[in-house]
Amino acid sequence: MKPMQIDFAPPTWRRALYRLHPALLAAGIAGIVLCAGGIWFAMQMADQRAAREQQIERLRASQAALSKRPARVAEVAIPEAQAAAVNAAILRLNVPWRQLEDAVGNATPANIALLALDPDPRKQLLKITAEARNSDDMVGYVQVLKQQDFFTGAALVRHEIGEQDPNHPIRFQVEVQWRAQ
Repeated sequence: MKPMQIDFAPPTWRRALYRLHPALLAAGIAGIVLCAGGIWFAMQMADQRAAREQQIERLRASQAALSKRPARVAEVAIPEAQAAAVNAAILRLNVPWRQLEDAVGNATPANIALLALDPDPRKQLLKITAEARNSDDMVGYVQVLKQQDFFTGAALVRHEIGEQDPNHPIRFQVEVQWRAQ
């Protein structure tokens, strides 16, 4: 025969706890702890989010205030010599080097040795220093430079014969005017 449990105590919560299996009691306590931890974590996240939103609003307000206010530029007096030097450097950089190189390269034959190219951007003038074996090559080179489309004119400025060199080359300087772009 099966044992029969007889309990005359009134049903109360203490009696239900007493009769509860310990594993269920532990599971219930663990569930309550997990729920409390979840609620605490959610509250922390909500506080962090609110703090970030306040920080974003402060940044937006400061950015709006900065964008409304005109940027203050300190006026610096540039000395005249420095301004002239900067303008000269800019002129030097704005020389049409590619067109000059192409025009001089197309006009220069193999019997002419180029020694130097010295541009003067203010006058749009290029000084070419070169060497030739004889005067006919030198004069022919000046004529070819005059025929280039990029140049408006060419003039022989000076020439000298290299007496110390055994080949006696003629060193000469030509000034060519280039076209304004």
